[in-house]
Amino acid sequence: MSEQFDFVVIGAGSAGLLAAPLAAKLGVRVALVERDRPGGDCLFTGCVPSKALLRVAQAAHDQRHAVRFGLAGSEPTVDMVQVSAHIQEVIGRIYEHDRPEALERQGVSVLLGAARFVDSHTIQAGGKLVRGKRFLLCTGSRPARPSIPGLDRVPYLTYEDLFTLKTLPRRLLVVGGGPVGVEMSQAFARLGSMVTLIQRNASLLPAAESDCAGILTDVLRDEGVNVRLGLAAERVEQDGDAIAVVAGGERFTGDALLVATGRVPVVDGLGLERAGVAHGARGIRVNAYLQTSQPHIYACGDVIGGEQFTHLAATQAYQATRNALLPGRTRTRSGPTPWAVFTDPEVARAGLTEAEARARFGRDVRSYALPLARVDRAQASEDRHGLVKLIYRGNGTIIGAHIVAARAGEMLQEAIAAIDQRKTLGQLAAAVHVYPTYAVGLQQAASYALEESLFSGHRGRIVRVGLRLLTRLA
Repeated sequence: MSEQFDFVVIGAGSAGLLAAPLAAKLGVRVALVERDRPGGDCLFTGCVPSKALLRVAQAAHDQRHAVRFGLAGSEPTVDMVQVSAHIQEVIGRIYEHDRPEALERQGVSVLLGAARFVDSHTIQAGGKLVRGKRFLLCTGSRPARPSIPGLDRVPYLTYEDLFTLKTLPRRLLVVGGGPVGVEMSQAFARLGSMVTLIQRNASLLPAAESDCAGILTDVLRDEGVNVRLGLAAERVEQDGDAIAVVAGGERFTGDALLVATGRVPVVDGLGLERAGVAHGARGIRVNAYLQTSQPHIYACGDVIGGEQFTHLAATQAYQATRNALLPGRTRTRSGPTPWAVFTDPEVARAGLTEAEARARFGRDVRSYALPLARVDRAQASEDRHGLVKLIYRGNGTIIGAHIVAARAGEMLQEAIAAIDQRKTLGQLAAAVHVYPTYAVGLQQAASYALEESLFSGHRGRIVRVGLRLLTRLA
């Protein structure tokens, strides 16, 4: 005998945790199926533990460098058992809101167990048969296992097991210069590890504005991280009790190896063939409305490939649930998704990079970069390494924002709204900003860019002549 539901959500990560309660509020009978426990990668092995560890590392860094503030600095004592316990405590506090009991109180039926399609309207989960009128697949992703010769013969870490370490590696090798790689390289270096970061690309954070990636690279090197760019890992070997990575003809040795080369969609084991859902190595295929090849089955988040961000998964979950259960349909957003990397300083991006903008709009593109040292709050906080860069068109419309600052992720929110609402430099500059805040840097950048646009070149000459004439007539 099968249970009947109007809406079945498979996967209780950030997308599922938004979609299922929303469906319940819409008055439909909804089931949330999760093979492990609600919360997903973001809560247990991703965003939350990494930010908790970064905060611990910042405390250690501040203690070591307290002389910057006129205080006596000292070398911190790092106990990874206590650090791990702190991280788990943070996770536990957040999990209280995601527990099955909390979801049940919101009208969601939670089924624990791996889900597998029997046919296009039926799944088997936790020993039960469940039938649904509509489905949402949001099973997320898992760490990519790169095909580096020898990797399968040595112990290595991914973000799935990194945050349960009970001892601090004396020497840590990191392969991969994306968000996880740079965040964890800085964190462990600040905790006291000797870190070597090996990146196959010519820069860290390839999706970032080049100016921003360059600043972060300099900061990491200043803090002792051995950043090696343009080196592809050729093989991995056991070297006694240590691990060796050979890259670019060089040999790097460490006591632990973190592989941070991205994530791959989780599609295996779902029985998608039985449901008639088209998928491939890059994930489940969907249309602009997040429908799969079966119109009653939707998918969103990391499992559909593309950009992999918790906030994007949640946005897509809202759209998919709305499209599945309400009249009419909305298309997924186009254009790059805003993001931030939570190093110190943080690196954040919204809209287009300068190169992307010039490729799309040609000569109708301008840019202005304000050094963070011009922002008074940053000076007062000893956070002087960074910039605020705006990309805009000839008419002043803002099409990109790139920030390197201690509060870049928070600052970016205003830039996101400006880009989405097609605001101009003048509108951003005219808004009253609280002083002294980091966000004043956005206003300053917009003001200076506007001045440069008005008073330089042919337009500037016309403006100056006009002002002189008005002055004489006054």
